Amino acid sequence: MLSRGRRTGGLAALALLFALGAGCGPSQEDFDAKVREVEDLKNRLAAEQAASKKSQGELADSKARIEQLKEQLRAAGVDISNLNANLEQQARALEDYKKRAEQLEAIRQRFELLRKKLDELTKFGLKVQIRKGRIVIQLPGDVLFDSGKETLKKEGKDILSKVADVIRNDKGLASRTYQAAGHTDNQPFKGGFKDNWGLSAMRAREVLVFLVAPPGKDNKDGGGLNPATWSAVGYGDTDPVADNSSTEGRQQNRRVELVIMPNVDEMIDLKTITK
Repeated sequence: MLSRGRRTGGLAALALLFALGAGCGPSQEDFDAKVREVEDLKNRLAAEQAASKKSQGELADSKARIEQLKEQLRAAGVDISNLNANLEQQARALEDYKKRAEQLEAIRQRFELLRKKLDELTKFGLKVQIRKGRIVIQLPGDVLFDSGKETLKKEGKDILSKVADVIRNDKGLASRTYQAAGHTDNQPFKGGFKDNWGLSAMRAREVLVFLVAPPGKDNKDGGGLNPATWSAVGYGDTDPVADNSSTEGRQQNRRVELVIMPNVDEMIDLKTITK
């Protein structure tokens, strides 16, 4: 056994070691701060775990809802496999519609400008309108020709000269393709052209020849338009714009139309621009 003196010395040394150890370690304040930091991290971890659990629950609910909607679509006869493809097609269709709308607006503005430029000739019965998806300058036959004749009257030449001036001096209009279309009423025709077909064709030709002839003094001898962009056709009485049973209706049907032929990108329904 150790003597009492030796035991007392050992305890003193041990106490000294503890004292030295306590003096070199962290303070109580630092220790408490670390404890608080650990507790804060534990709380944040618990909160993140709770939020994750909630998100997983919401995701599961959303998936269940999607499956429910798919079942409803299948029950309604909707092919789910083509749904994305259909949405893409709808997007393309919407883009095409926007482009068409822009084209239509450009054509509408051109139509209104042409009508405004020819407004002074309305007193002679000239009309600018849309027929069968085409912009048409409609000229009254009785102003252009004597009854049953194909020779242009002076009044008719004056009107055509003014129309030619408008077309020739507008770059956009001058570059277009046109067709002179002759029309008659349904009264039987007897003369050098045999029938209404012949009369309407010869009147259309007469208008075309005048419009493309080189202009003379004061632009009275011809319209000076590009012959490569013009053609002529006769419809006889097959395309009336009014009832042939009345005098007024037959007068409206006796006409020549200058048809602005549509370009490929204008193959759309033009009726909407006059509404």
